[in-house]
Amino acid sequence: MIWIPGGVFHMGSDDHYPEEAPMHEVAVQGFWIDRTPVTNRAFARFVAETGYVTAAEQLPCATNYPDADPQQLVPGSLVFASPGEAGDNDDWTRCWRFVPGADWRHPQGPDSSIDGLADHPVVHVSYDDAMAYARWHGKALPSEAEWEYAARGGLDRTEFSWGALLLPDGIHRANLWQGRFPDENLALDGYAATSPVTAFAANGYGLFDMIGNVWEWTDDWYRPDHRDRIVKNCCLAGSADVGGAATSAVPYGLGPVIPRKVLKGGSHLCAPNYCRRYRPAARQPQTIDTASVHIGFRCVQRTGT
Repeated sequence: MIWIPGGVFHMGSDDHYPEEAPMHEVAVQGFWIDRTPVTNRAFARFVAETGYVTAAEQLPCATNYPDADPQQLVPGSLVFASPGEAGDNDDWTRCWRFVPGADWRHPQGPDSSIDGLADHPVVHVSYDDAMAYARWHGKALPSEAEWEYAARGGLDRTEFSWGALLLPDGIHRANLWQGRFPDENLALDGYAATSPVTAFAANGYGLFDMIGNVWEWTDDWYRPDHRDRIVKNCCLAGSADVGGAATSAVPYGLGPVIPRKVLKGGSHLCAPNYCRRYRPAARQPQTIDTASVHIGFRCVQRTGT
C-alpha cells in the first residue's frame, strides 16, 4: 500500500457529464491505498484461505428477480463481446450479455480461464465480494473522494491523472479503447482486454491503473450529482453513507429496488466516441449485486482502523 497525505482538492468537474458537477473543494484525511487493483493472484489466495464463493458463482434468489427469465437465474455474470459492426450505441444488449458460468476464474465464460492472467485485475466481483476481501485484510473500500484524490496523483483540476493531455508525447498512459466503440478495437495501447496492473506508468503518488483497465468499486452510495456533498471535510471515514441506499436505488422490473454504489476510473472499454469516463472526476452508478467483466477494486486503510 502507499500512503496518501491528507489535503484539500477540487472534486468533480463542470466540463463533462452532469453527474460530475459541480466541482467543489473537499478535504481528505491521510490514508493508505493499494498500489494496484486487486489481482487474480491476490484474490485466488483469499478464496483458497477462506473458501469464499462470489456472487457470480451462486444461484440467484428468484424472489429478488420476479420478472427475470427463469433460464437466466443461474450462476453467471455479464460479459462484453464486440458486435463487429456499427449500430445503435444506446442499445447495450448489442455487446453485453449474461453468460452462465462466467465468474472471476472464467472471465469470458465457462470455457475460459485466468491462466497467464495472475497479474491482471480480478473481475466479476460484486460490491459484497469486494467488501469481503477488504474485511479479510482488515481494510475497507475507498470513499469516492478518497479514490478521486488518490487518482489525481497530487495534481489538482487536471483533466487526467497525468496532466492535461490524453496522449502526452503520443504515449498511452492507460488501458483504454482505441477505435470506434463497440465494433472496432484497434488496441493501440497493446491490450484488447485487461492488462497487467503495472503495464502503464504510475501516477504522481506511485499508484497504478487509477485510470482505465477496470472500473473500481467505492463505498459511496450513488447520487446523480455532487450538490449534496458541497461540504468541506465531507470525506471522512463515516461520510460514505451520507444519503443512504434508499436515495440511490433503481427498480428491477416490478421487483424490489437495488441500491447502487459509485464506480470510478473507467475501463479498457471506455472510448472517446462513447464513454469519456477515463478521468479522475468521472463516476458511474452500479447496482451492488452486479458483477461484470470490467469491474474490479482496490482497498484502503485509514489511520485508527
